[in-house]
Amino acid sequence: MRLIRLTGFKAWTVKKRRSDGTKWESRPYYQHRATGLMLDTQKYPMGTSGFYTEAQRIEAAHEAIQQKAPKAGTLGGLIRHYFETEHFASRAAATQRDYRRCADYLAPIQDTPVHVLDTPLIAGIHDKASRKLGWRQGNYVLTFLRQVFKFGRPHGLIEGNPAEGVIPKPRPRDAGYANRPWSAAEEEIVFRRASPELRAALAVMVNTGLDPSDAIRMKRDMEQAGALRGLRGKTRAEIIVPIGARLAKALDQAPPHNATTLLASSKGTPWTYDGLATAFQRLKTKLLKEELIEPGLTMKGLRHTVATTLRELGVDERTIADLLAQKTTSMGGYYSRGADLTVKNIETVRRLDEANEKRTRVVKPFPKKRQT
Repeated sequence: MRLIRLTGFKAWTVKKRRSDGTKWESRPYYQHRATGLMLDTQKYPMGTSGFYTEAQRIEAAHEAIQQKAPKAGTLGGLIRHYFETEHFASRAAATQRDYRRCADYLAPIQDTPVHVLDTPLIAGIHDKASRKLGWRQGNYVLTFLRQVFKFGRPHGLIEGNPAEGVIPKPRPRDAGYANRPWSAAEEEIVFRRASPELRAALAVMVNTGLDPSDAIRMKRDMEQAGALRGLRGKTRAEIIVPIGARLAKALDQAPPHNATTLLASSKGTPWTYDGLATAFQRLKTKLLKEELIEPGLTMKGLRHTVATTLRELGVDERTIADLLAQKTTSMGGYYSRGADLTVKNIETVRRLDEANEKRTRVVKPFPKKRQT
């Protein structure tokens, strides 16, 4: 069989026996070099008008994709370069997901030439993002741009970092507590109304302080010697959380599954973060509509709930940080900043009173000055 040459396609033949098994025949195959798309020669026989039309359609689709692709010397080109760096590849899955969302937000201006990217322009982009997405997400877009420019500069893709001089938006005074702790009533109603699979995932979080993404990443073999052991996806800090009685009971009550992970969805497959977030959001929407929970409830709030509970029990920040797999005590304090320290402070003041009373009992009077 003589093959017809098509520009942009590689072609070859394969000998196959006919369906009736009586004779061998050569079948032509065509693959578009740039996209890898196959031209179906069974549906569009070689040499027919449909054959050439399909080849033109594949080439046109490739050209359309090329036109949408980021161009060199533009903001889109810088973003594409950053996504190809080892720095981006080493980020946690949640960070990568958030950075790609920032890139999606910036997509309408991806053709902006690099030479016009200066600090006033980036400040304007930041201001617009803050108005549209809120101050927190606006600052995240700014952080993303700083990384893009930082890693583009050593490769000569941009002369400086125009985002460095932009001032982040301050937290509004009336802004709510991000990822606030759950109340006991909220925890009770959510666990009662959640599906068995979602309930098991939430139980792991509230009894260990694990971040949602870390909880669903836990493998069965990470349960060793009565504790969950692993590494945090975000910081790679070591996780060592003993399995308490409540968590052991919750895991025993979880639906059986064959997934390699400790937790699984209703399909018996490992949870994805988006799948878990969607399941929780559906439940939260229903409970908010019924006014059974307060606004601002998040899965990550369970991590803050654990830290807050421990702080109210008088546990020091270093111990809290160790349980949460935080490298610094400042983060332990951050997660427990909503703790009600009334009881602890009453005891502290009582001890202070005792110490002051003791000091005043043993203090020596000032010596009298001699008369001269």
